Amino acid sequence: MNLRSDLPFWLIRNGLTAVYPGLERDSSCDALVVGGGISGALLANELSSRGIDTILVDRRHAAFGSTSASTGLLQYEIDTPLEKLKRVVGTPHAERAYLLGVEAIDRLEKVAGKDSGFARRPSLMLARNQAQTAGLLREFKARAEAGLRVEWLDSSDLKSEYGISRPGAIRSADAAEVDPYRLTHRLLLRAKAKGARIYDRAELKRYSQEKRGVRAYSATGFQIRARRVFFATGYETQEFLPKDIVQISSTYAFVSEPVHDMSWWKNRTLLWESGAGYLYARTTDEMRILVGGVDDDMQDAELRDARVEAKTRTLVRDFRKLVPGAVDFEVAFSWAGAFGHTKDGLAYIGVYDKFPGGYFALGYGGNGITFSQMACRILADLFEGKKNADAAVFAFDRS
Repeated sequence: MNLRSDLPFWLIRNGLTAVYPGLERDSSCDALVVGGGISGALLANELSSRGIDTILVDRRHAAFGSTSASTGLLQYEIDTPLEKLKRVVGTPHAERAYLLGVEAIDRLEKVAGKDSGFARRPSLMLARNQAQTAGLLREFKARAEAGLRVEWLDSSDLKSEYGISRPGAIRSADAAEVDPYRLTHRLLLRAKAKGARIYDRAELKRYSQEKRGVRAYSATGFQIRARRVFFATGYETQEFLPKDIVQISSTYAFVSEPVHDMSWWKNRTLLWESGAGYLYARTTDEMRILVGGVDDDMQDAELRDARVEAKTRTLVRDFRKLVPGAVDFEVAFSWAGAFGHTKDGLAYIGVYDKFPGGYFALGYGGNGITFSQMACRILADLFEGKKNADAAVFAFDRS
């Protein structure tokens, strides 16, 4: 599956950070992690930190898939508003999902260190028009009742503090930004230092169930025997799952050349519009502007990539309209990537009854990195035979 266009910024900015060996012999382990993006790296780091014998395999170079196209916004919000999610899955699970997002940002800060472009930021979720204001105000009240650190800003607040002309917004204290590519490689190197074996450019073609676990077969004829296999392959996991579990779309983004001044962007706050066809924006540690959004249902990779130029023009125009005080900037790189969302906006984390011996970490949605942080702890607990009450929130058989 073609997960992205050819010029995602993080890959160009960082280059080939690390190269791992290919799989050149039969191996065995306790935990086999399939996927070397941010989800797999978080899993490998967590499992190896617990002393679990771990192998990670990716068919590409590590972090060359969806991770390199991620825009790296870290927010606790999910694609389904809390006030709606409460009606869909019940108040306890809905509120817990949002609170887990805050915990995930805290934990990501601890593992990110100083060389992953991690920075704490507040965030604004903006109503684009008056018709959206009532719903966003209900969302604000739902978040406040759940104990999230939020404020309501009206149109005068937005204008005076941010120079933005919108009827209202939720300001959240808990958000962050990160370079997902650098973070992935940092985690992989940490996992390797703890004994994890990492192989890239090694494609696993099929799996067979055995009495004591799973046997994986590579395209070059080598085998890996494992007690359990952890799938962190995101949108490429569909061969094992029901076809309607996720809807794949395309999303678009650009990053500017470095700008000389960020004083017009208060606290470099993450910006996010509510509703469909949204726009979101952040900064980077190199004083760049990163803007994404204008999703569509295009799944054909060639046609999707042909839209990047026009989508970039739309994003530039919409960002300038949203933040008229922005300094002049020049687009440096733009790209497209695959994006998936589920019916309730929640990730799928845990066991799937049609693949015994497998665990799945599928952080679909707009905040896949925070979902992946949740997944690594839930799945490591399940592997060790520990109870994890949060597993029910993201289970495949959730009602």
